[in-house]
Amino acid sequence: MEQPVIVVAVAVVAVSLAAVLLTRLVRSRLVLGTTEDQTTYRILHTTSLASPELRAGLAAGADKAVRHLRELLATPAMALTDGDDVVTWDGVGANQHVHDVRRHAARALDGGTDVLGPNVVECDRVDCPVRHAVAAALTTDERVAGALIAYTSARPSAGLVRAVEEVARFVSGQLELAEFDRERAKLAEAEIRALRAQISPHFIYNALGAIASYVRTDPEHARELLLEFADFTRYSFRRHGDFTTLAEELRSIERYLTLEKARFGDRLSVTLRVAPEVLPVAVPFLCLQPLVENAVRHGLEGRADPGHITIIAEDAGNEALISIDDDGVGMDPELARGLLTGDAGDRVGLGNVDERLRAVFGDEYGLVIETAHGAGTKVSLRVPKYRPGVHAT
Repeated sequence: MEQPVIVVAVAVVAVSLAAVLLTRLVRSRLVLGTTEDQTTYRILHTTSLASPELRAGLAAGADKAVRHLRELLATPAMALTDGDDVVTWDGVGANQHVHDVRRHAARALDGGTDVLGPNVVECDRVDCPVRHAVAAALTTDERVAGALIAYTSARPSAGLVRAVEEVARFVSGQLELAEFDRERAKLAEAEIRALRAQISPHFIYNALGAIASYVRTDPEHARELLLEFADFTRYSFRRHGDFTTLAEELRSIERYLTLEKARFGDRLSVTLRVAPEVLPVAVPFLCLQPLVENAVRHGLEGRADPGHITIIAEDAGNEALISIDDDGVGMDPELARGLLTGDAGDRVGLGNVDERLRAVFGDEYGLVIETAHGAGTKVSLRVPKYRPGVHAT
């Protein structure tokens, strides 16, 4: 009669043992291997936390990045200077030593690394852990941009000196990338200015001429066109934001086509088909308007019969598919290829738009041109619905 009790007891013990083993197995999978593996992970993780802050530049990101850099070296204090001012200090001893940072960094700012002893790092406090320091130069484009100073309580070992140099090299690399980001932003702004310069003279002259033709015959229509013209130019010449929404870009295109239809009359017809799901998608500012102007200028000008332009924006899962199609005169496919590569001039910014799309989203997101003599031109592009760092202003 007692046998079932024994069986149950054995079963309970077996279940408990299985639970313990399972718990240990799960925990073993959560632990990243050996102690060396865990140390490597910690270093990589800490480095990744400092990287985005430094990409903002020394002045903007040092305050947040310095604590991660100090954690990498495990020193009681660290300072960063741009050569003129102390950008930031992290750790103990700020009140006693922050005013000496420029002096401590003096030799490093001449390039290289400097090990400072207790005679240089002076302190009246007996228990102050800031007695020695290692200062290393921060460089960008072979120019000294500042210095990193790691403070210690004991004389720095050769290993610490090398570690400080490696961290300074890492910081220098991030600062170079920050400089590259700033230059790329300047280039993007220059490209937008170039687009405005290409678009505005031709369009403004024709738009004002079309509006003037209605001043006497239809003053109310002329007033409406002037308002459309004002809204279009206000959007096209705005001075802020690299990105806008597809909805705003299409609204600007509608204004542009309203003014062009006033000029061409019945010779120009437009079909616009847009999926509402893609309207909030962020796109580079002025990435579609040049394509539509190209369709009008080179697809319809010079022909006596009516022309048609079709603009489509479709939802395709994680992407928006956009196309501008005209039934105009078309062009040689080799010429179209040359326009994108820059070998054949630039027909109202095609190459400009293609380059900006690739720079923002990647090479797989450039323009696609389908054309032939007498067969019209279709320009297509894909835009991801979400991309880190791409936000409409």
